Amino acid sequence: MSFLFKFFVILSIFITSSLFAYPTYSEIIKEKKIYPLGKKIYKQKCSHIDVLEYKSYEALLSAIHKEKGCQNLQKKYKEALALYLWDQKRTGVMQKEYPALKVSHHEKCPICGMFLYKYPRWISMIEYNDGKKLYFDGLKDLFKYYFEHPNNIEEMLTQEYYTQKTINVKSAYFVIGSDVYGPMGNEFIAFKDEQSARNFLLDHRGKKIVRFPDITKAMVYKLDE
Repeated sequence: MSFLFKFFVILSIFITSSLFAYPTYSEIIKEKKIYPLGKKIYKQKCSHIDVLEYKSYEALLSAIHKEKGCQNLQKKYKEALALYLWDQKRTGVMQKEYPALKVSHHEKCPICGMFLYKYPRWISMIEYNDGKKLYFDGLKDLFKYYFEHPNNIEEMLTQEYYTQKTINVKSAYFVIGSDVYGPMGNEFIAFKDEQSARNFLLDHRGKKIVRFPDITKAMVYKLDE
């Protein structure tokens, strides 16, 4: 590998990282100017962007540069949108308090057909934009349904393993491969924060911690093996 080739590789990495690096504005500037501008752009042009699908600010901003409807925005507008979504929209969703997930005695999981009231601590839910709600006896079945019907989803909710509080699936941390089983066997065990997930992983011989963007259809069905 020649010196010039190495130089241009390093230069391109530097330029790319600089392009998507989190900016150093003061909190006053962000609160007074940038967040309101980003919110306005989000509502008018880019409301289809789901900030919880991205694991970092850099990944979010990179996606905005490619997103239909947003890619033609000026650089400063893209940056304002990214900052609003990452600092305020994402934080608001992660801190939001949800009601307990409750089901009737006749409610069945649309994947396996099991009565859900028998397994209250494992109930998870998908809500679509038209108000339709579907309940599942665990995240594994929820993800199976999600990969077949991924469009027009308003929210996906589940319960944190230790506290049983309702949390957003897209902001959660999941442990897989542990010695804790759900109604359908191997499961995604959900936690609100990474430290709780790590503690569980060590205590229950978990194999891995994953986030929502990491989860694939193959990973879901692998848990059935």
